[in-house]
Amino acid sequence: MSTAVLSAEAEILDALATVTDPELDEPITDLGFVRSVFIDDDGVTVHLRLPTAFCSPNFAYLMASDALDALRELDEIGRVRVVLDDHHDSDKINSGLAADAGYLGTFGVEAQESLDELRDVFRRKAHAAAMERAIASLLRHKPMDVEQIGHLLLRDLPEDRAKVALLRRRYALGLSNCPNSRVLVDDEGKPVAPEAVPLRLRFAKSVRISMEGNSHFCRGLLATRYADHEPAGGVPVVTNTKSTRSRK
Repeated sequence: MSTAVLSAEAEILDALATVTDPELDEPITDLGFVRSVFIDDDGVTVHLRLPTAFCSPNFAYLMASDALDALRELDEIGRVRVVLDDHHDSDKINSGLAADAGYLGTFGVEAQESLDELRDVFRRKAHAAAMERAIASLLRHKPMDVEQIGHLLLRDLPEDRAKVALLRRRYALGLSNCPNSRVLVDDEGKPVAPEAVPLRLRFAKSVRISMEGNSHFCRGLLATRYADHEPAGGVPVVTNTKSTRSRK
């Protein structure tokens, strides 16, 4: 297989990796939600799957729609289709995606809240969990009391994956990533009062534990649901029949 072919396939998978489950805050590629990728001269077709047929339709639509948007950002890949398999609202969601009907156009009167509101709720949760992880990473090497934790600055955090994740989530919320910004903040980016530090940390830890527990549970459900089907181990099947001339 040529370098160009491998590069195109990697580009598509990298784009899909930018799409996260809103509740779990993990890439759909890592979670095994990308079932298959089919590339031909016409374009790209991606099939998604979820742990159960009754996963939240809002979350299902959001992930499928985000995958569609991520792939459409790529150059010269042709027509893009994203198909959700084995969900009780698959027909409705797939029809809405194909027609570019949007969330409200897809669900109509069933759409009880806007996607913007939904995204905001889970971005705040993801930020709280990332904040707790970053602080916990620092405390493993440098014990601190409550007052010191409340005065931590972004520049005080070790340059590790926890900090990178925190900065990404702060950016998504529109919070400052200035090195002199406080690490422990509320949902609006305001420093937490000294007496509120323990409560904020406990809340952030509970959010983090809940997300990690749900992630583990969903992985187990997915593995059980598709135990007798491909792809094994949650790795998407990638098929590329694009002609050599089209690949240039």
